[in-house]
This record gives sequence, C-alpha cells and structure tokens, in this order.
Amino acid sequence: MGTKSNFNSTSQSQRENTNNKDNNNTNVVLNVYDLTPLNNYLYWLGFGIFHSGIQVHGKEYGFGAHDFPSSGVFEVEPRKCPGFMYRTSVSLGQVNMHPSEFRTFIENMASEYHGDTYHLISKNCNHFTDDISGRLTGKRLPGWVNRLARIGSLCSCLLPDSIQVTTVKQLPEYHSEDEVTDSLSTATPGESMELDDEQAKCLLSPLATTEDVAFVKEAQVK
Repeated sequence: MGTKSNFNSTSQSQRENTNNKDNNNTNVVLNVYDLTPLNNYLYWLGFGIFHSGIQVHGKEYGFGAHDFPSSGVFEVEPRKCPGFMYRTSVSLGQVNMHPSEFRTFIENMASEYHGDTYHLISKNCNHFTDDISGRLTGKRLPGWVNRLARIGSLCSCLLPDSIQVTTVKQLPEYHSEDEVTDSLSTATPGESMELDDEQAKCLLSPLATTEDVAFVKEAQVK
C-alpha cells in the first residue's frame, strides 16, 4: 500500500511539474509599425521605415530614445505603440519562461539599452527586438524590418533628415529630479544637456502620454 501511495504521489508531482512548464510557455511575437505612409509603396519592394516591438507574456517591449543614461526600454499594450501605425505581426516561436524570470531578463536588457545610446543606424528599435529574439528563440528578424538601417550604414545620405528622430521620447518616470541631475553631472565633459523645467518633467512624442508608455527599470549592477 505504501509503495502504491508513493507512486501516486510521484505521478501527481510529475504532472504538476509538466503543467507548470506548459503554463510558462509563451509566444514570442514581433509587432511591426509604419513610420511613414510611404511604406504602403515601399513595403512591396522589400523596403520601408519601421518601428518594431517584441510581445511576450501579453506585453510589448520596445526601445526608444531620451536624453539620459538610463533605460530606454519601454512597455506598451500589444500592437498599440503610441505615435506609430501598426502594420503586421510576425510569430518568432515560443519560449518557456516564467513571467518573473522574463521580467528579470528584460530588466537586464534595459541596462544594455539606455535612451541616450539610441542611434538610427547602429542601435535602433529593430536592433533591440532582433537582439531579444535571438536570445529568446535563436531566430533573427525578417530582413525587411531593418533593411533601411543596413543601407544607411553604407550611405547615411540616403536617409532623409525627416526620419532622423522617430522614437518615443519620454523621461522614465521612476527617476527623480535628483537622479536626473546626478546623471547629467556625470555626462561627458563638453556635452551640453540643458533642460528647462518642462523638458525635465517629461520628454514625449506628440502622440504619446505617460499612461501609454511605461519604461522598464533596469537591473541594478551589483
């Protein structure tokens, strides 16, 4: 009787472990947005000017620019990134990762992607989503998503001035004014980063609000 009881207990534990692993499975989805109506024509030629975000566990994560050496990774509702026109979604596979484990992962990513390091050609939102996809699933983004940056790296004069800044701009709300002052005081000598009171409170794109965008607080370096 004791052996049978132990067997049943072990079987139940194994089923619970399997169910827990299944519950942690989540789709990894790339959500792509248009930055210009010209994409309606360029898209069919394999080109376009795009923003992208990665959707995991029901939230979408993107990378945007601001003027401070702190996290530029932000969280929004899937397919609703403010300031951009949603175009399509691409499935990148699945990953087995508990939400809390993923939160740690994305906070570590945030420490590598500061808002003041954003660069249209070498470190843009599509580089960020490509990096996440590679780390989570081993897959890279479809080539057309970031093709313009690759072309621009060969000849930046091909990029019109009007698209040099196409990012969500917002001061991460978890930073106090004292922290911002400290960040500015550690900036490279010779760099001018003067802000008036309104700019110090919040740097936003015209179509974004503080309710739409939440910056991910980066992992603290130990």
